[in-house]
Amino acid sequence: MTDTHVVLSGSDRARKQNAERIGDVDPASAVEVTVTVRGPELPQVTPGKSMSREELERRYSARPADMDAVASELAQYGLEVLDSAPSTRSLRVRGTAAQMDAAFRANLGIYRHDGDEFRGREGTLEVPAGLADVVTGVFGLDQRRVARRVPGIPPHEGSAQALADDALSPADLEERYRFPEGEGDGQTVAIAEFGGAYFPSDLQTFCTQQGRPEPSVKQIGLGVAVLTEQEVMALPADRREQVLEEAGEVNMDVQIVAGLCPGADIVVYFATWDQKGWVDLLNEVVKGVPAGSVSVSVSWGLSEDSSDFSPAARRVIDHRLQAAALLGITVCVSAGDDGSGDQVNDGQAHVNFPACSPHVLAVGGTQLEGDQEVVWWQSPGRRSQGGGSTGGGISRLFPQPSWQTVEVRPPEGSTATGRIIPDIAALAGPPFYQLILLGRAAPNGGTSAAAPVWAALVARSAAAASPQRPPVFLAPMLYGAGPDGHPLGMSVCRDITSGSNTSTPPGWGFAAGPGFDAVTGWGVPDGPPLVGTEMAPGAAAAHK
Repeated sequence: MTDTHVVLSGSDRARKQNAERIGDVDPASAVEVTVTVRGPELPQVTPGKSMSREELERRYSARPADMDAVASELAQYGLEVLDSAPSTRSLRVRGTAAQMDAAFRANLGIYRHDGDEFRGREGTLEVPAGLADVVTGVFGLDQRRVARRVPGIPPHEGSAQALADDALSPADLEERYRFPEGEGDGQTVAIAEFGGAYFPSDLQTFCTQQGRPEPSVKQIGLGVAVLTEQEVMALPADRREQVLEEAGEVNMDVQIVAGLCPGADIVVYFATWDQKGWVDLLNEVVKGVPAGSVSVSVSWGLSEDSSDFSPAARRVIDHRLQAAALLGITVCVSAGDDGSGDQVNDGQAHVNFPACSPHVLAVGGTQLEGDQEVVWWQSPGRRSQGGGSTGGGISRLFPQPSWQTVEVRPPEGSTATGRIIPDIAALAGPPFYQLILLGRAAPNGGTSAAAPVWAALVARSAAAASPQRPPVFLAPMLYGAGPDGHPLGMSVCRDITSGSNTSTPPGWGFAAGPGFDAVTGWGVPDGPPLVGTEMAPGAAAAHK
């Protein structure tokens, strides 16, 4: 067995902020990781074009020789390969903590943060020298959370039922956003979740109240148990409260999609909170298990430059999102609920990842003031402190894709020139959405709610298109020329021109105005133009 190791590029991770290492991991404890390997470079997304899953696998899978080399090398350390998937360039590998430490020089420890304990590490990983330039990432050794959404709405007077009476129903949303006819028959909408549980009885109550048929919902656990309502309620009190908060978000996602797309199949993926969870979940989306999806709703994220993400993880996650986009899958990702600061608190502008990936449709938020729809902003512009506002801004890490032919002015002193988000928006703030949790009214919102609205719209539009055609990744199409020569986004969205996403701190943000902007993108849905429209790519754009 060789003792020669090399540093794994992009594996560096700082200690989680305010976390304390309290001991070493039990050497005999079981650890499962996902190892990713190299493969042919994926082509850039061509607006209006997609490829079949068969073509993606044939041309861009990992080389069998590389997969075999990884399995063979790791076997020398006693590690077992549970699954090898060349199409997603990944291997699931199991072993003891001691074997993982030997193979990857991880120096695993137990860390405590805010009363919670987790297995973690800091610094770089190393891989056996024989795997230099073959392995692109090892995920799952560190179990810190890298998925965040802030549950709940700001404190308010009156009962939840009174608030729900003013909240919008699926029928209200269909009318406001001029959804196409139909119920999404024949489509599959996937929903990404990292905690909580789905309660079928609440969906049944919701659909009955809304006069909608109940859709098919399938749950898939990726390294986690899929909890029932009975199992959640049997948890210890503190754990039960946490899971119920997360369950409120899960059931919100499902109910919004179900209310707008009752004819579609809904697949809910539950993954671990760590980097491995992101990779495993997106691998399943790319593989098309259990069925091909036309859209995916993701209401989770973290600041793109958070030290909790390793560079390798951002790279691999974005690679999977690129593969999904090439397949014509539109992954709808919420832009965040904490305004221009995105909970970083350093006085600078930040954007959410993976919303800032050029391979997703980034979704911002609005609210109603009377009959006028404006940018979502509630004091102090940070949902984590009671109020909230839409995320949005300019990426520092992801370059602006060639198809995003728009400009916005960066904040004073900023040199950011990258991907601009969001692309579009939907209701996030007052009057919120009619929802059910544990049999009772539970109105809620956030850009976490806006993302499934757009995922449902994409599915409804695909189902209503005649003749049927292969799905295409929507985001680039919005910036290209539509039938009238103007950017398609101007035709399929209603412009939002009032409001900003200033959060405190940093005390400033981006403002809405005529045309594209960095708080609501092209605007809110105006559904019918998505159906039967030749979305020809072009260079026309509206600049600011």
